[in-house]
Formats: sequence, C-alpha cells, structure tokens
Amino acid sequence: MAEPAPVPAAGSLWRDADFVKFWSAETLSLLGAQISLVAIPLLAVTTLSATPFEMGVVTAAQTAPFLLFTLLAGVWVDRVRRLPLLRAANFGRAVVYGVIPLAIVLDLMNIGLLGVLVFVGATLTVVFDLAYQSYLPSLVGNHHLIDANGRLEGSRSFAQAAGPGLGGLLVGVLTAPIAIVVDAATYLISATTLLTVRRKEPTPEPEPGPQTSLLTQIGRGVRLAVSNTYLRALGAEAATYNLFNQMLWAVLILFLSRSLHLSALTIGIALSAEGVGALLGSTVAARLSRRHGLGRTLIASIVVANLAPLLIPAAGGSPVTAAVIVGLALFVNGAGLSIYAIQAISVRQAAVTSDVLGRTNAGYRFAVTGAAAIGALAGGALGGWIGLRPTMLIGGLGTLAAIWFVVRSPIPQLRDLTELEPESATAEARAATAAGDQR
Repeated sequence: MAEPAPVPAAGSLWRDADFVKFWSAETLSLLGAQISLVAIPLLAVTTLSATPFEMGVVTAAQTAPFLLFTLLAGVWVDRVRRLPLLRAANFGRAVVYGVIPLAIVLDLMNIGLLGVLVFVGATLTVVFDLAYQSYLPSLVGNHHLIDANGRLEGSRSFAQAAGPGLGGLLVGVLTAPIAIVVDAATYLISATTLLTVRRKEPTPEPEPGPQTSLLTQIGRGVRLAVSNTYLRALGAEAATYNLFNQMLWAVLILFLSRSLHLSALTIGIALSAEGVGALLGSTVAARLSRRHGLGRTLIASIVVANLAPLLIPAAGGSPVTAAVIVGLALFVNGAGLSIYAIQAISVRQAAVTSDVLGRTNAGYRFAVTGAAAIGALAGGALGGWIGLRPTMLIGGLGTLAAIWFVVRSPIPQLRDLTELEPESATAEARAATAAGDQR
C-alpha cells in the first residue's frame, strides 16, 4: 500500500498548500450547490412555467439520490482512491449543469429533461460528499482533523448564508440560465483546483478472503456504524434531531408568515441568522475543543443548539419583536450546531479506519436523510391537525431527547481524538472467512 506524504506540523495547516487547494475547491463546490438550490427552482418557474406537481418532481430529483444511492456510493468510495472521485464528480457536475442552459438555448429543455439532469447532478453530489469526508483524514491526519473540519464547516456556513442570496441576485440580474452557467463554472474551477493537489493518497487494500457481495460489503459498514459506541451514539443523536427538527422546519415558514405576520424580507433576514451563527461557531470550534476538551465542547454545544429552537414557538408580540426572537433562536442554534458538527464529524472520521470510512459515513447519511424526510412529512401532517405552534413545540422538545444518546455514551469523557482507537471491518471479514473455512 502506498504511504501518504507527511502532513504538516502542528499549527501550520494554513501553510499546507495541498489543504489550502482542497479547501478552496470544496468552498467553490459548496457555493455552487447553494446557487443551484435557488436557480434551478426559479428556472423551472420562470422559464418552464412549471406546475406545482412539476415543481415537486424537480424537488424530488434533487433529494432522491441521497436515499437511493448513498449506501452503494459508500462501498465505491471504500474501494478506490477518493481524490480522483472528487475530481470526477466535480467535472461531471460542471458538464451536467452546463447542459441545462445549452438545452434552453437549443429549445430542447422541458421539465422531464430538467428533472433527469438535476437527478444526475444530485447523484454526483452524493459521491462527492462521501468521498470528501473519507479523504480528509488522509490529507491532514488526525492531529489537524478538528481544525480542518472547522475550516470546511466555515465554508459550508458561508455558502449557506451567501449562496441563496447570490443565486437570487444572479437570477434577478442575469436570468436563471446564466446563474446556472455560473454554477457550472464553480464546479469546473473546483475540479481543476483539485488536479493540483499532490499529496499521495494510500491505495485501499482489498478485504481479505473471497470476494463478497455488494450487500455484504454494505452490511459490514452499517454493522460497524451500529456496533461502534461512538458512531452509534452520534448516529442516533443525528437521526433523532433531524426527525424532530424537520417537523419544526416543515411548518416554520407558514408560522412566520401566517401566525407572526412577518414580511418575506423579514423572514429572509431572520432565517439568514442561522448561517451567520454557524459561520461564527465554525471559527471558534477548534479553540473551544483544545481549551475545554472535545467531549465537553460537544455536549455543551449540542445542549445550547437544541434548546434554542424552543424560543421560536414562544415568539409573539409585534412583528419586530417576533423577528428578533426568531432570529436570535436561529443564530444560537446555528452557532451551537456548527461547533457540535465539527467535533462530531471529527470523531466519526477518527473512530474507524480508512478502509470502511465511506460505508460508515454512508450509513450515517442514509439514516439521517431518511429521518429528515419522515420528520418533514410528520410535521406537515401535525401542523394541519393540531396547529402550527404546537407542532413546533413538539419538534423543539423532541430535539432535546436526541442529547440523551450522546450523554450516555463515552463521548463526554473524550479529551481529544488521540484517545480513539479506530475500528475496522477487516477483523470481521477475517473472522467470517475463518468461520467459513471451518465449516
């Protein structure tokens, strides 16, 4: 197996040229993805005159690959080097989104074709997201993992805060097709930047014994995600949080508009507070972890993040007062979630070996995405049955229950990532092979 090039010394991550290139490429990819989230629905509405059903088709095309292909992509990510996958995924997204304005110019575009292209683009995003999280530990090493995740989470927060506004501005000034051209250009520049990353990546070793089926390989990663104490706690917390948080978000806009009588501009400003909080949280996460310990920082941040949404159903009074309360709740929630996510992602990356990291991340993403979809449906149903404010209160209280999974695990006692001994599916594979030989 090829050995990776040495990672930079402590405190010099910004002087690591390969990480800076990777970070720059990921930032561009995230920004492009946020532009797409706004530009593509607006394209469907303004250029293709989509009906509500057709808008549902486009929206489903953006999300379905995360449920359909995440587990399969996890196996693929574990079989090959991740950096070439990252490059290929971004070049692919540049082509896919570049075809959209071209088809419009040639008068070939319709909702069916748009849905297919969006579906393919989202499938490439699934591959990219899993490969990037699995590649990062080999790029920076565990010593820099929290710092690196902090910088990448900061990029994600910036993209979430600035991307939709930029997408809306591009659509308003240059039209939706031109905004998508800009989106395709971000992926092209990102992929080209990744070509300049030179640090050698280890070649994945095949699992011992005879070739196993795809389902068996998926199962090994999922079983490890369930059996590993740290992954099980973080996965259960994330799934529970997403289930109840999406119940709240399913009716949030209706609540702000109909119950609190906030204008569209005020709602937009209030919602942007979450991205601002997340950006702030990403800048202090590593510092807090070094000062107070990884486990304590993780627990404190998730408690703060999960308490904050309870302020939203309590909001009332004048529209200004209500908007301030909602904005404050989202700001605190965003900051806490960002700090928590950086610690949690780092623990997930350090808790298992590289050979199974793609599959365990895939199992995690699959569970979290599925829980979010169920929560959104449940929130919509509850909102019509018991009302908007009670639904949001149930959602807020439910997220508090998620904390229990982490508190009862060994995570609160973690001081830093060096205390983690990464587990592997290789031992399980060897045991299974030996058992087969004995039979």
